[in-house]
Amino acid sequence: MTFKFEMMPLHIEPNADVLIHTVANWMVDVIADTLKQQDRFTIALSGGNTPKSLHVLLASDAYRHKIDWAKLHFFFGDERFVPFNDERNNAKMAFDTLLNHVPVKPEQIHVMQTENTSPEASAMSYETILHTYFDGKPFGFDLVLLGMGDDGHTLSLFPGTEVIDETKKWATHLWLEAQQMYRITLTAPIVNQSAQVAFLTTGANKAQALKAVLEGTKQVHQYPSQIIQPKGGLHWFTDAAAAALLTPTL
Repeated sequence: MTFKFEMMPLHIEPNADVLIHTVANWMVDVIADTLKQQDRFTIALSGGNTPKSLHVLLASDAYRHKIDWAKLHFFFGDERFVPFNDERNNAKMAFDTLLNHVPVKPEQIHVMQTENTSPEASAMSYETILHTYFDGKPFGFDLVLLGMGDDGHTLSLFPGTEVIDETKKWATHLWLEAQQMYRITLTAPIVNQSAQVAFLTTGANKAQALKAVLEGTKQVHQYPSQIIQPKGGLHWFTDAAAAALLTPTL
């Protein structure tokens, strides 16, 4: 079911399985409509269990042939600074569940490098790629898929981190003390240039944060997901458990 929540589409489904089908159908339409106007479609993927299930669905016989994969250019919203073969690596998950199973051109997949480089150099290199694609364009990404943590973070924009305040860099690195790990991440300035941003949020553990992000006062350092306000469209796709505390109106 789709609601209008402060003029923003809020799609609420009974469970995560129904939700990923809703997202997949929506993506098929967005990609097809965009490719009627231009010759490529740029998309940034995210990590997490819900995107993983979405990837598997998109690579299935039911959806694989509904998308012109040769025209898609893939990017990543953020990455843990661990080797590619590490199970925590977002790019590895995307290859295992989607990119190895659809006819996408390898040169159109842009991973965040995490080997034989430094976190700072990796972020700088990724930013160079982004400028090559998007400088002078009316929008940045055609679609950014995002998740939200139960603390309200998205990408690697964690509560209380300085990266939330970034206004110039499109990609940067940070040390996350809680995880004892460097991370590479896109920033709000480039994500907010997107034509479409879609948050995928499931589970009762997200309910309190979702209510705070959508209904609470703006506190981006406490709930960084609030800083994502794209110049194009913003959609929230959530299951009933995550949306249990919301008060949307038709």
